[in-house]
Amino acid sequence: MQLSRLKYDPRAVLDFFDQGLAALGALSERTWHDRLEIVAEGRAAGLWNAGDAMFTGELRFAPPDAASARDAGREVFPGCPLTFRLAEALRQMPLQLERLVLADASPPRPPDPAVAEKLWRGQFPDTPRWRLLAPFQFSFHYSLLALARCEIQAIDQHWSLRRLAVSLPDGELDQGLAEGIPFAQVAGEAPARMEWPAPDPAHWSGLLEKALERDLADEIASIRARQENSLRRELGRIDDYFEKYEEELTARAVRSGSENVKLKTADRVAAAKTEHLRRRTDQVARHEIRVCPHLDALLLTAETAWFAPLEIQRGHDAQAVAARFVPRSRRWVV
Repeated sequence: MQLSRLKYDPRAVLDFFDQGLAALGALSERTWHDRLEIVAEGRAAGLWNAGDAMFTGELRFAPPDAASARDAGREVFPGCPLTFRLAEALRQMPLQLERLVLADASPPRPPDPAVAEKLWRGQFPDTPRWRLLAPFQFSFHYSLLALARCEIQAIDQHWSLRRLAVSLPDGELDQGLAEGIPFAQVAGEAPARMEWPAPDPAHWSGLLEKALERDLADEIASIRARQENSLRRELGRIDDYFEKYEEELTARAVRSGSENVKLKTADRVAAAKTEHLRRRTDQVARHEIRVCPHLDALLLTAETAWFAPLEIQRGHDAQAVAARFVPRSRRWVV
C-alpha cells in the first residue's frame, strides 16, 4: 500500500530536525518559532560538510509559500536536501529485523470445519475434494512487513513510500495487515512455545521484490503508457529525418554521372544508417523505466493460526498437504 504524503508543515519539520539531530548527538535550541540554533560534529555535522569538522549555525524553516531565494545549507523548505540527508543519517545500518507478536481480540478457538472447508474452496477452487485428516492444532502464522521508499526513474522521476506485508512462506500480499498494522494490538510477551522463523535474506528479498512488483503494477502501467507515447514520437521524428536524408543523398547520386560522387554518396548513406540505428537505440535507452527500492524498516510479525493436515484432490491426484488457517484474514496458507 502507498502511504499518503504529508503536507509540508514548518513546525512539524522543525520538531523532526530537533529530535533527529539530538539522536545523532548534536545540540540544538529553538531561538524563534521558525529557527533552530545548532552545534554539531561527527555524523551530525556530515549533513553540511564531507568531513567531521564542527558545524555551528542557525536553520530557518521557511513557510511553504515563501517566494524568496533559498539557501540549501541554512534553510529548510519543501524538498530541501538537508531533510533527505537527515533521514538517511537516521537509518539503522545494517537494517535491523524487529519482531512483534499480535494480540488476539478474542480467545483462541479452532474454526468450524465446515466454515474452514468453505473458505478453502473459495481460495482454491481447483480442489474438488477436501478432507481434514486430524483436529486443528494451535499454531502461529508469520508475516514480513517492509517500509520501502520507491524511486521510479523514467522521463519524470517518481517517489513513493510504501508499506508491504507478505505472508510467510508463500509470499502472498497481505493488504489487510499492511493497512492495519498501525492500529494492531500487541501481545505483552511472546509465548514460550513459539519459534520464530530463521531469517532468510535471499528468499525474503525475492518475496519482497515480487510483492513490490504487484503493488506498483498500476503506477508502472500509467508511466509505461506515457513513456511509450513519448518514445513513439521520438522514433517517428528520427525515422522521418533519416529517411528524407537518405532519399536526398540517393537522388544526388542518380543526378550525378561521376563515379567518385556515387562512391562518396554510398559511404554517406552507410554512415547515415549507422547513425540512424544509434539514435534509435539511444532513445530506447532514455525511455527505460527503472525501479529502485530503498528499505527503511523490516518487521516480522506472529499471530494466532491453526495447523491442520489435509487431504485434497487436484485433477485426478490426491495429495496430503500441511496448511495453516489464519483467523484474522480468514485465509489458508499452504
